Amino acid sequence: MSDASPQPPDADEPGPHPHEPHQEGLGTRLNWLRAAVLGANDGVVSTAGLVVGVAGATDSRSALLTAGLAGLLAGSLSMAAGEYVSVSTQRDSEQAALAVEREELATTPQAELDELAGLLQDRGISADLAREVAEQLTARDALGAHARVELGIDPDELANPWHAAWASFLSFTIGALLPLLAIVLPPQDWRLAITVAAVLIALVSCGWGSARLGSAPVRPAVIRNAAGGAIAMAVTYAVGSLLGATGV
Repeated sequence: MSDASPQPPDADEPGPHPHEPHQEGLGTRLNWLRAAVLGANDGVVSTAGLVVGVAGATDSRSALLTAGLAGLLAGSLSMAAGEYVSVSTQRDSEQAALAVEREELATTPQAELDELAGLLQDRGISADLAREVAEQLTARDALGAHARVELGIDPDELANPWHAAWASFLSFTIGALLPLLAIVLPPQDWRLAITVAAVLIALVSCGWGSARLGSAPVRPAVIRNAAGGAIAMAVTYAVGSLLGATGV
């Protein structure tokens, strides 16, 4: 009977390890996912704080709905605009740096080759091998080689501001809908308890997701996330209750 158990890959065999991610565009996709998780987290916390604060001052369902919708729209648009501006600035900086490299490669190719070999040598490659690698990389894609080694930029994966803006807008909206629906749909006596429970569950999920995406410890991220949301709701509810009691 033949042994059909899988054999470990040859350690000397070249190529990517099958258990590690090597897909093109992985960094860009992770950035979108992080932006989406953070946007959803912001939507949950900011809207929950808003509607819980209003709930402390009034029992009016229409007031809660109005405040929640206003917070949702203002927050989602603000997040989208902020992401667009931020990522546009990043992209402009990357394109400017690539333009400088492109000009230097056109005017001083030998100096750029020497620079690339020196950068590779600084990474622990011997001088002769660094020169050979630099020559091969330059022959294949000079701009890409300098962008990746010298600038830490992948010219094929420049940040897209529209993608970031839409990811933040949609994720914030989805996150904000949870506390909004939780505060306006249940009966009056259950509104606050259901909203707090739903928000804490969502924040635990966001903390877990952000930690997993960043390969960070899960427990501290979950605790920080849940504690931050709980404090925000407690403070805004206290302020709303105080204002409601004083008739402001």
